[in-house]
Amino acid sequence: MKSFFNSLRRSTVSHFILLGFSSSREIQMVYFVVFSMTYILTLMGNSAIICAVHWDRHLHTPMYIFLRNFSFLEICYVTTTVPNMLSNFLSETKTITFVGCFVQFYFFFSFGCDEGFYLCIMAFDRYLAICRPLHYPTIMTTHLCTGLVIFGWSGGFILFVIPVVLISQLFYCGPNIINHFICDPVPLMALSCSKAHITKLIYSTFNSIFMVGTFIFVLISYALVIFSVLRIPSAAGKRKAFSTCASHLAIVILFFGSVMTMYVGPGSEQPVEFQKVMTLFYSVITPLFNPLIYSLRNKDMKAALRKVLVATKTSRKT
Repeated sequence: MKSFFNSLRRSTVSHFILLGFSSSREIQMVYFVVFSMTYILTLMGNSAIICAVHWDRHLHTPMYIFLRNFSFLEICYVTTTVPNMLSNFLSETKTITFVGCFVQFYFFFSFGCDEGFYLCIMAFDRYLAICRPLHYPTIMTTHLCTGLVIFGWSGGFILFVIPVVLISQLFYCGPNIINHFICDPVPLMALSCSKAHITKLIYSTFNSIFMVGTFIFVLISYALVIFSVLRIPSAAGKRKAFSTCASHLAIVILFFGSVMTMYVGPGSEQPVEFQKVMTLFYSVITPLFNPLIYSLRNKDMKAALRKVLVATKTSRKT
């Protein structure tokens, strides 16, 4: 952190301007309404999953404990960017301080890394439950489950210290307009007045290793799960296993598909508007779809959500 504040003192830029989605004032108001509704629905949907898992004792199993934490993570993830984006829709200046920009950068991408880790954890859990059912209780103990939850939350925050420190060490001396709605590292490095070739290479390598590594881990886990499911003799057992895995895979495809398009390979060479849409997809749309996919594809979750709705209605009547 000391090096970060030293960089702040060296750089002449005190704030950045986030252009966001350039359009007329009327269209900006439409964006504000649409994304406000999206944000509210995201908070409500993921909060409903958290409450359902918390209140239903039948869901106090590792799979749903991981899902509850994943839903809370989605709330944190979307909250790092959307409130600021909404305020910029109503603002004429659209500014963010130098420190605020890097704080958003750190938390947004740390939560993003944590999301990748949680998708790996959930895939590993499904692999053990379906491919090693007899050993599952002895392997997925309370101790291991707690450790995985802690790792899922802390892993991204530890890993992303390196990219944030490296990019904050660059010298920012003049241009301060970021053609994006978040403090994305690619345009941040482009604004630097110092040579950023090594920093760009390290950042690109970091992203590629993390994204490809986690994605391959998830794919291998679910491939093994599918092979095991195909060997299940009962049709009902196959349907239940496929239903659970299908919801997980849908989230995996939505998240990794959009993120890898942006940060693995020549994502920065894509048109700026395309980059904005892809970022919007994994930072706003995916957290919205998470509760829909898990609740619609899972009978236990639907039953728990009904209990939450009934309890809410009862409490209002009393």
